[in-house]
Amino acid sequence: MNYIKKEVAVRNVSFGKNVTVVEPANIYGCTIGDDCFIGPFVEIQKDVTIGNNCRIQSHAFICELVTIGNDCFISHGAMFINYLFKNGKLSGGDKTMWNNTVIGNNVIIGTNATILPVKITDNVVIGAGSVVTKDINEPGIYAGNPIKKIRNI
Repeated sequence: MNYIKKEVAVRNVSFGKNVTVVEPANIYGCTIGDDCFIGPFVEIQKDVTIGNNCRIQSHAFICELVTIGNDCFISHGAMFINYLFKNGKLSGGDKTMWNNTVIGNNVIIGTNATILPVKITDNVVIGAGSVVTKDINEPGIYAGNPIKKIRNI
């Protein structure tokens, strides 16, 4: 065998009360709050914190250095990014080149949205397929690539 085999697993996770994880899921080194649901084929990497009463749908990818508030919904296939390749090359594992993402409370992120390292305030809806490249400091409904505010909630 000329490769290293690693198993999909749930390991070294700090779970709150009443958490449901539908396997297969690759979840490690993170913290998940009370009353959360994690769908199948989700990856949540280390140093991620997810608040209480959140729902992470299937095929979502939440990379290191992401914090998600309470009462959030992350839809199918949503992707979080922590490295922007600003110097045109791979980071080589140098985490000092990575950036944090902070998601507020009551945030809904639509199917196949891409979230770059940003801060998103409370009470925001991100439309399906949107690309979030800048901080969102005002509640509302946002959509597009790049994202723009569509209307108030």
